[in-house]
Amino acid sequence: VDERLHRSDIRSDPTSGTITPGTPLALTFQISRVRAGECHPLQGAQIDIWHCDAAGIYSDVEDPGFNTIGKKFLRGYQLTDAQGAAQFLTIYPGWYPIRTVHIHFKIRTAPLARGSFEFTSQLYFPDDLTDIVHTALPYSSKGRRRVRNQHDFIFRDGGDRLMLTPSQTDKGYAAAFTI
Repeated sequence: VDERLHRSDIRSDPTSGTITPGTPLALTFQISRVRAGECHPLQGAQIDIWHCDAAGIYSDVEDPGFNTIGKKFLRGYQLTDAQGAAQFLTIYPGWYPIRTVHIHFKIRTAPLARGSFEFTSQLYFPDDLTDIVHTALPYSSKGRRRVRNQHDFIFRDGGDRLMLTPSQTDKGYAAAFTI
């Protein structure tokens, strides 16, 4: 699903204005490129993120358990600034039966130019932190999650290198990912 939603706060659904409930998460990407053996900030890259809500539901998806076609919560993109940074305000993700807790992301270089590149992957959270966050509402109403990081079929293939280390803030959590 590529909504083309250029926004930093992805908690709301622009079709209704409804804010998705959950523990706030400020997420910063720091994107660099390698040139002549040195890393330099990559300005103008498009960073898309999307993930499920506290109940494990994605927006704009039809599934046997839900239909959110037309909804646009927890999706958006930003362009990196001169320092290669892009920031998002979202919530800590929930879970669904076959996966560990994660956030999808896609990096697109020179999104409007020919010869652009795309990289799609996922970010993960420490199991012990997820256990703590998911004891509060609205997460706790879903019950205990079934899949931890080491048992996730995608995480097992290098997910430890895509692990966020969130720190607690007065409003929730903040995390940064450098790539």
